[in-house]
Amino acid sequence: GSILYEKDAYRKCYPASTTKILTGLLTIENCNLSDTMTISTNAANSVNPYEDANLSMKAGEQITVEQALYGLLLYSANEIAYALAEQVAGTADAFVDMMNNRASELGMNDTSFKNTNGLDADGHLTSAYDIALMSRELLKHEDILKYTGIWMDSLRDGKFGLANTNRLIRFYSGANGLKTGSTSKAGFCISAT
Repeated sequence: GSILYEKDAYRKCYPASTTKILTGLLTIENCNLSDTMTISTNAANSVNPYEDANLSMKAGEQITVEQALYGLLLYSANEIAYALAEQVAGTADAFVDMMNNRASELGMNDTSFKNTNGLDADGHLTSAYDIALMSRELLKHEDILKYTGIWMDSLRDGKFGLANTNRLIRFYSGANGLKTGSTSKAGFCISAT
């Protein structure tokens, strides 16, 4: 928890897909990894397949929560964030409420989440300090590094290849996570471990 260096640590900004750190945390805290989940129509339709990071999941397809975590944290799939929200809380809106409550519990005073995936939305803001807080909490679950620390994997019996959005995993010795993100308003973001 020691701060070695900081600059504008409490400035509110758009977090892009670093949002998924908290989505992953709530999933791990509330789900059995072996549970099977079904992709809903809302989840499948929650992304623009030509613009948003996604696994092209169709309504009715099934994957395990563990496979979903690979899609969420390795590939940054937005429809998976939505589907996990439904798995945990029943609806995406209820999950966003859980996200904000958990952020408050962690002392993330500069954070207000509006969605599960980090796509730009008015008021969907956090700070570098708050990203560090939720990252540290997620890392308490040591198994998380098996999702964030690998370079490539696949889902759907090898039919969908996953490459880690965090290029440090491949090119920087010792890197093992955690999450990247980019949107037009956020720019390029990373929480690196």
